[in-house]
Amino acid sequence: MTGVLVTGGTGKTGSVLAELLRGQGVPVRVASRTPAPSDPGAIRFDWSDPRTHPAALRGMDRVFLVPPVQSVDPLPLVGPFLTEAQRLGVRRVVFLGSAIVLPNAPSALDLAARVRAHPGWAVLRASGFMQNFLRPHPLGERIRRHGEIRTAAGEGRVGWIDARDIAAAASALLTDTAVEPDDRRDYLLTGPKALSYADAAATITTGSGRPVRVVHIDTDEQAANYRASGIPSEFAHTLAAVEDSVRAGQEDQVSTDVLGLTGRPPRTFTEFVHQHAQEWAVMP
Repeated sequence: MTGVLVTGGTGKTGSVLAELLRGQGVPVRVASRTPAPSDPGAIRFDWSDPRTHPAALRGMDRVFLVPPVQSVDPLPLVGPFLTEAQRLGVRRVVFLGSAIVLPNAPSALDLAARVRAHPGWAVLRASGFMQNFLRPHPLGERIRRHGEIRTAAGEGRVGWIDARDIAAAASALLTDTAVEPDDRRDYLLTGPKALSYADAAATITTGSGRPVRVVHIDTDEQAANYRASGIPSEFAHTLAAVEDSVRAGQEDQVSTDVLGLTGRPPRTFTEFVHQHAQEWAVMP
């Protein structure tokens, strides 16, 4: 049997990717810690339990790789998985990395380098997700509950991308429609325009009718907000520190790689807001 193992298969990108691939007749195995009983292609998979890895990989010749969430050191968990993938003859791994470099998280870069070094494997470097403006992400929760965005990023801009466009790019790579097996370059995935949080707030206000304001805070307060939302302390500080690089202009970048891979431009933030306007309705 051949097919695609989708790790993070119930997440923002993985769930869309699984649907896209199945729509093209590609066999898909959805890996997650809590597989849906109604999905015959679902399998239990846990990064922290290596015993679940061989069964997930067996019979699959392609993998969509989403590293452990909320981890600043993914390589110790993902490294053995990649070794097993190579042993079983997986010919294509598409790794979902980040265009935004996490401070004090060097193993994330090491992991990308390991994927990049293998012939036929590819690295996606995705910018910030537009879906972060929706619940249950802390950013989306705060907009929904309080009509505000609290940020330490100042007027820095991010090339926000819709997770559906990431999934479409990954699908192209996993179905061999856009890349040769020996192509080992990175793909920078962004939306068509970089936006500040003030730009995003104005777009949500106009598109949904819900007034959204921006409150500028410092990095320590942002880390505390993330911790209060349930994010582990180390990762909360790392996420907050990302806003320093955004404020410094380091994440103000856009690319045409979504267009190059899929044949269509990525969705705009305005389109995203119009499609999700009801998500920001005033709470009763």
